[in-house]
Amino acid sequence: MKILVINSGSSSIKAAVFEQTEAKRRLNNNVVADHNHLKKDLKELAKVTIDGIGLKRCKLSFKSENKNMGLPISVKNHEAGVKIITDHLLKNGIIKKLLEIETVGHRVVHGGEKYSNSIKIDSKIIKDLEALSPLAPLHNPANIESIKACKKLLPKAKQVAVFDTAFHQTIPPHAYLYGLPYKLYEDHKIRRYGFHGTSHKFVVEQTIKALKTKKAKIISCHIGNGISITASVNGKSVDTSMGFTPLEGVMMGTRCGSIDPAIILHLQENMKMKPAQINTMLNNQSGLLGISETSRDMRDIYAKALKQDKKALLAIEMLNYQIAKYCGAFAAAMQGIEALTFTGGIGENAFYVREKICDYLNFLGLKIDKKKNTEASSVKIAADKKPYAEISEKKSKVKVFVIPTNEEKLIALESTKA
Repeated sequence: MKILVINSGSSSIKAAVFEQTEAKRRLNNNVVADHNHLKKDLKELAKVTIDGIGLKRCKLSFKSENKNMGLPISVKNHEAGVKIITDHLLKNGIIKKLLEIETVGHRVVHGGEKYSNSIKIDSKIIKDLEALSPLAPLHNPANIESIKACKKLLPKAKQVAVFDTAFHQTIPPHAYLYGLPYKLYEDHKIRRYGFHGTSHKFVVEQTIKALKTKKAKIISCHIGNGISITASVNGKSVDTSMGFTPLEGVMMGTRCGSIDPAIILHLQENMKMKPAQINTMLNNQSGLLGISETSRDMRDIYAKALKQDKKALLAIEMLNYQIAKYCGAFAAAMQGIEALTFTGGIGENAFYVREKICDYLNFLGLKIDKKKNTEASSVKIAADKKPYAEISEKKSKVKVFVIPTNEEKLIALESTKA
């Protein structure tokens, strides 16, 4: 059985095709789907990534056992992106016909309290996801668009939703509730949900393996166009930076992160801005883009920072400071930390971001090897055929890792169980 995974971000699609062996399918039929067996019996056949949907610098990457290529491409939206991905899978012989794909696993950002486990998608589920879209305006619409595109292209395949919010269902009430009237939670489920759950779950599991212990206090930093910091104890999420929506927490590519709520009232009352205008500004025009006035892409900002552009330097410093502040707070909340893990596009590749964050955290006894840090990247880790790079010094009291996330594999695993 072949499984297609669609991980649609706000400006990207990461897709992968996995093959599930007959041995694995028999395990499922006997209801003994052990997680270790799942990993052994799931083979990745290809990865296809479209990065920069709707942007001039949009690029398609294709990687399989026999091929590794990248090319510029024009992609208007996620529906067009899904079609391009399946065309490349056919063109490169990963599948001979679309009917070979029996299951499609979709990353869905917001599942609310109702969806804490992976679930087979039907028309009712799609309506529920559409109702949740205002809580994840950059992501749920893209997720839904990809789901609908796959249902058209692959009408006989089982479609499964795997939720970003699921990993954070272990966060206790004192961490997920806001200081608002309790009735708002009871009647409207206004609470912290947390996001990037599949990514955090994957890297936390990998970090625990690297530490060679099941008991560990870990802070995982998913730093990409979206950014979230998660505290976990013994593999369970206990707090996270994103909240009711993916807007809360650290400033991101285009999102403002946490701000004084009264600012919104000020914008409405004194600047006469409408809710839709404010929503667009907070989600699409703020963060790294808003501060740098250059780009939402860290690579573009860093290029300007090297030329001593003041706003680019400020954007990077604000990001580093905010991430370090959350890490320090979570270390205090957990009363200690064994490991700090970086993942996501920026976390895996921007050595200068990792270095500054770790400098802020020296008071924890955390020290990195600057040479190892500079050399560590997702490309280098893949070339070394290792699941992670350790960048901390031997005497460091806190281990520091760079771990390329593999949300697609986790989504594939979850899709087999729905």
